[in-house]
Amino acid sequence: MRVQLKGDAICTLCLVVALFTILYSQLSHLSLREEQRKGKKTTLGAMHKGLRHPAVLQRQAEGRETGTVPRIISAVKHNQEANDKDSVTTPPPLTVSAFDFRNYLRNKDNRKFDLLINQPKKCTRTPEGPFLLIAIKSLVEDFDRREIVRKTWGREGLINGAQVQRLFLLAIPKNKTALPTWESLVRQESLMYRDILLWDFLDTFFNLTLKEIHFLRWADEFCSNTKFIFKGDADVFVNVENIISFLDSHDASEDLFVGDIIYNAHPIRTRKSKYYIPETMYGLGMYPAYAGGGGFILSSSTMKKLSQACGQVELFPIDDVFLGMCLQRINLRPVSHEGFKTFGITKPSAAPNLQTFDPCFYKDLMVVHSLKVAEIWLMWNLLHNARLSCTQKKQVKKAFRWKIKTKEITNDYGT
Repeated sequence: MRVQLKGDAICTLCLVVALFTILYSQLSHLSLREEQRKGKKTTLGAMHKGLRHPAVLQRQAEGRETGTVPRIISAVKHNQEANDKDSVTTPPPLTVSAFDFRNYLRNKDNRKFDLLINQPKKCTRTPEGPFLLIAIKSLVEDFDRREIVRKTWGREGLINGAQVQRLFLLAIPKNKTALPTWESLVRQESLMYRDILLWDFLDTFFNLTLKEIHFLRWADEFCSNTKFIFKGDADVFVNVENIISFLDSHDASEDLFVGDIIYNAHPIRTRKSKYYIPETMYGLGMYPAYAGGGGFILSSSTMKKLSQACGQVELFPIDDVFLGMCLQRINLRPVSHEGFKTFGITKPSAAPNLQTFDPCFYKDLMVVHSLKVAEIWLMWNLLHNARLSCTQKKQVKKAFRWKIKTKEITNDYGT
């Protein structure tokens, strides 16, 4: 009898354990399905948010009315509504790249955007026009970089007897929450310096091509009387005196395109790269020769030809390569010059301890890329110091080593 009761108790206990096990597994399965459903919603929401790319924002820009006062805030609000509508119907990009190539390809033919801030009299301050027009790509928020350029190598006026004028090329900043502040600052900056051009498209890496074609169109319309143009970035140091000396022996009516020319460059097919280009967008195995974007010089004749060619060449998201395509279309081979260091000054392998941030290294160069604001200011002042002497030959110093004397250490520490 005891054995039978004991067996019934054990059987009942096993059944209870099995029942709880089944209930627990069902509850876990339901919880897992709920988490997956929430995760799917989050992923889709993030995906739709990621599809709001500047290329979509540009779709409504062409048909907008333009008043006498720039309407930056209203323009972006209008474009944001178009974004919200497109983000629901647009399928996800085919690649893992941060750039939405599908939206870019669908909107790449939109190449006409309003000029919100113009300087139509920039090149009419002198009857003969400027000898050199300096055009610098800049972001709205980089006020400090523009200011240091104005105070150093980007000064306007007579330089070595040549008339020099300056412009900064801007577009709408991506940070929409700061737009009211930046709009007021850019207006005041434009009134103060008269050197701002602002276009109504988002300022992104892949929209730099739009800056290229819009500036060339502007220069052809408002500054066709300039002799030469230097176009570069705001983080470069430029020895304008050397550029003027180089251009004195050239004719502005002849074709000229000089810079740090890159030959036989291959498209990057790595999807995680900033410069990734799929084969569907560019099927050739090699890019045409193009200049590094840190800075280059072109003549007035070349500027006019490029302005027409860039209106005919299909837009490409890398602006340097796109300009090389335009040069190829007009059958103009760019000229490489050793004075353009768009990848910075590299140390010789035989002199690893050599200090390259030395004014005597910069004295004979034209353009050096990737300098900080303080470095630009310091180098300009060092080069314009009357006491600067570069007549002595540079000597490579040995690596620094501490000279430790045992007696001195004993006297100092008493041990």
